[in-house]
Amino acid sequence: MTLITTDPHTGAETDTGIAPTTDAEVAEITERADAAFRTARRETRAWRSGLLRALADGIEADRAELVAAALAETGLAEARLDGELSRSAFQLRLFADAVDEGGYLEATIDHSGQTPLGAAPDVRRMLVPIGTVAVFGASNFPFAFSVLGGDTASALAAGNAVVIKAHSSHPVTSQGSFAALARAAEAYGAPTGLIGVVYGQAAGAALVADPRIAAVGFTGSVSTGRILLDIIDRRETPIPFYGELSSVNPLIITPGAAWVRTDEIADGLFASFTGSAGQLCTKPGIAFVPADADPLVERLVSRAGAAGPQTLLNVRIHEAFGEIRARLVDEGRARTLVAPSAGGEGYSTTPALLEIDAADMTPAVTEEAFGPLLVVARYRSLDDVAAALDTIPDSLTATIHSDPSEADDVAELTELVQDAVGRVVYDGYPTGVRVSWAMHHGGPWPATNTQHTSVGVSAIRRFLRPLAWQDAPQHVLPDELRDGVAVVPRRVDGVLRLAED
Repeated sequence: MTLITTDPHTGAETDTGIAPTTDAEVAEITERADAAFRTARRETRAWRSGLLRALADGIEADRAELVAAALAETGLAEARLDGELSRSAFQLRLFADAVDEGGYLEATIDHSGQTPLGAAPDVRRMLVPIGTVAVFGASNFPFAFSVLGGDTASALAAGNAVVIKAHSSHPVTSQGSFAALARAAEAYGAPTGLIGVVYGQAAGAALVADPRIAAVGFTGSVSTGRILLDIIDRRETPIPFYGELSSVNPLIITPGAAWVRTDEIADGLFASFTGSAGQLCTKPGIAFVPADADPLVERLVSRAGAAGPQTLLNVRIHEAFGEIRARLVDEGRARTLVAPSAGGEGYSTTPALLEIDAADMTPAVTEEAFGPLLVVARYRSLDDVAAALDTIPDSLTATIHSDPSEADDVAELTELVQDAVGRVVYDGYPTGVRVSWAMHHGGPWPATNTQHTSVGVSAIRRFLRPLAWQDAPQHVLPDELRDGVAVVPRRVDGVLRLAED
């Protein structure tokens, strides 16, 4: 039996001809990956950064075919997919720059000598790759969080091998993406097996259980994340699991902002919670609006009521969207401001808008609804907001819209949210995550189960481990730790020094 792909625009199914990967094939793939890792880790940083740039060139060469495949499997707009592929190429090149710069290695040298505690040995420390990383593709980002995604890019940048579990919602896109990477890697001279792919739910479970896998990167639901964690718990050797799982992303609008920027905020908020049909992990799911800010809510209602249907990624998300919305009303006691309606065919829906008094909020109304749905929480004081925030699960982001005259309120709100999120956004919207050196895309559970980020340069830290060399002869040390000209930034005898030209 081969895998089926579905066009979410129409619901039409097509046989892909792609066979699920058997357990024996998973073992062969991880064995090749392990051998490739042991070869590739001996290469220089310059070789590795060259590989990353070659991979970026390779996927851009196949841009038209990849975007066409994703368009037929995801229901996402062509412009969105084209931009997402550009993001994948960009982050490969950004990690190449980081590898060239070398600061991520945390190179440290403590020379031998007398200390206040007596004679001390020479100790040198640096981060090194961990092995073969399993990467699980996400349904909502067929490029940037899938085969061509940031987990793949950061794991390879760290010097590891990667085996990707293709997402069942876009198997043809995954197959084409992997082919583009494999061709580029082979042409560059990378060892065979450095990048691998498996297909099917059973193959994903076998991959996580495989003793050659050193870490797992996952973006998806809490329920699937728990299944993978259970598999890891049964392994003889535990491994890290870097999961991005669920996020409600509260957005707070102060009274000053609600009245001064009424239309601007309503339009921006509408665009944010409906962008990509609301299928973004950073979508604001709950917006706190002053109780007397009726014009802002009325504009949101007008925009949502006039909006046409948008296509959701697959039948599971489409069905769950309706089920969760019903729970928010029945169990969460939210009032319907705008009810969604299905499109003519496929897995489409119009936006949904709910409302509740912030003082009445309970955990039942804070469930993440993956799709174009927003809960408007009307509040009378910041005390109402503070109490309601306690019912919201920790998230990737929190957003504060304010007026310049409300500086004290902004400071108070920042204090309220900063322990519960990984990023605080001011007078903007959390959707649209910048791929950069400073970005942090993570948060406390259930947003993620880690203190690390899955976006930005510091994502590389997940797939590295520290190694120290004590009284080592110079010839066994990596170039970055040898005496002489510093080729990377490093701390020498407690003093941070930049690389030398």
